[in-house]
Amino acid sequence: MGTLARQLPQGIQERGREIRTFMPRFGCINERRNQLHEVIRLSGMNLIINDADHPLIIKVASIQSARMQVYFIDNEDYFQRKAITYDKKGQFFADNDERSIFFCRGVIETIKKLGWSPDIVHCHGWMTSLLPVYLKKSYAEDPMFENTKVVYSVYDEEFPGALNKDFTKKAAFEGIGKTDLDIAKVANFANMNKLGIQYSDAVIKASPKISSDIEKYIKKAEKPMLDYQAPDRYIDAYNDFYEQVLEEEFALA
Repeated sequence: MGTLARQLPQGIQERGREIRTFMPRFGCINERRNQLHEVIRLSGMNLIINDADHPLIIKVASIQSARMQVYFIDNEDYFQRKAITYDKKGQFFADNDERSIFFCRGVIETIKKLGWSPDIVHCHGWMTSLLPVYLKKSYAEDPMFENTKVVYSVYDEEFPGALNKDFTKKAAFEGIGKTDLDIAKVANFANMNKLGIQYSDAVIKASPKISSDIEKYIKKAEKPMLDYQAPDRYIDAYNDFYEQVLEEEFALA
């Protein structure tokens, strides 16, 4: 996922599209080495999760060889630890549910502050699975996102067990009905991906093999789907798929 998330934006940009890349500012990212700096005009908002305020801090770094910027969603409570989703003992962080919620809402609020209306939002993996439902429900009437298409990529990054049992309660936001998050009441890996697929306009299989349960759900959803693409051809394939999504010209099997 890391390699694709680095190479894909550059490849799409080189094909004439304007892109923005967002990722969590995980604590293992060396700010000094990568020259991250806070963007004051984008920071300063508080996101309320589980009745607690969490300051949204936006940092940016440049990949000069690609002439790209990466926006980092940061918060001291969620992203200061020197790890990604597991601690030193191999335990899945208990607050990964809230970290996902914070990241997804933080991305949307940052896009709004940038005043940039995306044609496509491409979500990668389970941590982004709330972005589609937020865009399709909470921000459905926002002129900035009214024509935005959502593409969701599924990876084989399965995590053990399930997220916090109160995940759907924490994730609920304005515009989301009582049953809109039902598929993730048990917020395990499969159901988190199903949530992302449910509210997306199109799906990409980003790993050679994915869960058979998720595979069946994709087929049942009958949404435009791009199968796994080899490293030497995925950029062109993704670019063509984006074009198809925007044109809404699909012959569904």
